[in-house]
Amino acid sequence: MGLRTGEQYVEGLRNRRHVKVYVMGKRVEDVTTNLFLKPSLLSFKATFDAAFQEDTRDLARAYSPFINEEINRFVHIHQGPQDLVAKVKLLRALSHKTGTCFQRCVGWDALNTLYIITGKMAEKGKPIYRERFFQYLEEVQRRDLALAGAMTDARGVRSLRPHEQPNPDAYVRVVEERDDGIIVRGAKANITGVALVDEVIVMPTRAMTEKDAPYAVAFAVPLDSPGVTVVVGRQINDVRKAEGDIDGLPYMSHHEGLIIFEDVFVPWDRVFLYQEWQWAGPLVEVFSAFHRQGYAGCKSGLGDVIIGAAYNLAKQIGVADKPNIVDKLTEMVFLNESMYSAGLAASWEGKKLLKDGGWWVNPMYANVTKHLVSRFPYEIARLAHDIAGGIIGTAPSEFDLKNSEIKHLVEKYLQGVPEFTAEDRLRMLRLLENVSISVGFLIESVHGAGSPAAQKIVFSRLYDFQGAETIARRLARMRGPEPPGASELHRKSEIEKL
Repeated sequence: MGLRTGEQYVEGLRNRRHVKVYVMGKRVEDVTTNLFLKPSLLSFKATFDAAFQEDTRDLARAYSPFINEEINRFVHIHQGPQDLVAKVKLLRALSHKTGTCFQRCVGWDALNTLYIITGKMAEKGKPIYRERFFQYLEEVQRRDLALAGAMTDARGVRSLRPHEQPNPDAYVRVVEERDDGIIVRGAKANITGVALVDEVIVMPTRAMTEKDAPYAVAFAVPLDSPGVTVVVGRQINDVRKAEGDIDGLPYMSHHEGLIIFEDVFVPWDRVFLYQEWQWAGPLVEVFSAFHRQGYAGCKSGLGDVIIGAAYNLAKQIGVADKPNIVDKLTEMVFLNESMYSAGLAASWEGKKLLKDGGWWVNPMYANVTKHLVSRFPYEIARLAHDIAGGIIGTAPSEFDLKNSEIKHLVEKYLQGVPEFTAEDRLRMLRLLENVSISVGFLIESVHGAGSPAAQKIVFSRLYDFQGAETIARRLARMRGPEPPGASELHRKSEIEKL
């Protein structure tokens, strides 16, 4: 099949037989026609359309050496630093088209993670997982599948390991081993785009011990599998998406959901990790760095939308050239480009982990990227709200604007400079509200790909404090060992040691 168009992607989601999808307590029979999911469907669709649109075609396509064809970049295995950079640039460009999360990044990062982990396992004498993964990768690339990456478990009692949980299904686990495959049970939470994908790649969410072996499992299944249930979560202002063409901005959005596996069968050829508990930690390390690097693109892209909206609203009320407004706008630019720059550094400083490739991001810079993202979007949003004024939270609805009895009054008092109409102002206010006060720009920036505490743990592991101390001791003319010769004081990550 090769590259799919957006319409072909949508058509492929129809006529499901097994999976149960619930939205607002009601069973959804056709996800392609559900009004609640429509904005999310359009955002997903944009990732396929981007491969055929002139302004994003080059970024959204890549050549696959595995099937010797041009493919959508969202199913590509990175072949070098240039591909890692292209990833960040593509995510920023797509944010301009959608104004939201486009939901394919986690599955993409999962593919590249499994490529590295199964490759490392093969180099250590266990090639079976690598062989299975290559077979699966070829299928994904030839069919241009939409993938969800499922990592975060329900986790139950956070202070307890998987095998210690009072609810043994708090982490996804293998409950039965058969000749033809395994039976899995459990749930994954906050899974982006999960109701609208073709396949789900499940991975462990944390490092494991030997007692956690049944939980050390990675596999892929079609979403439309017997025993799979999806409960779509609520988001801020989510029902507004169906309200007209002004209050409903942006026209695209995303969703997360709880995916539940009730004794789901997984054939052996789709099992990429099983009871190899020692590899759970390295897998999480590789995936986390990939995903944290990617946030540089999507969050800076949404930052561009917010900066543009704030600038336009300042123009509408005649203050765009005032020094205090210019200062706020330029501060937003600094914050936005700082996130983006860190992601590019993580990409250009990528590392080759396998003999046959396995390009990974620089883990220190990837974690710096995500830590900036956990802070700067909130400040960008605050500055935008400062510029827009309190009306961003109190503006009349579009139904007031369309009511013949009060339309002329709303138009009279909502308008600023004559160049822009009251409708112009309301449209831009709603865009700014929906993008800047959102899961995709705020909550996801904190908790997606790990909370800020997770990045700080990585900083403490990777930074060579002793090396820094020896440099300081030498400059202070104190006795001690010779300082390290490297310009960056970074220790090797766990995966680099293997």
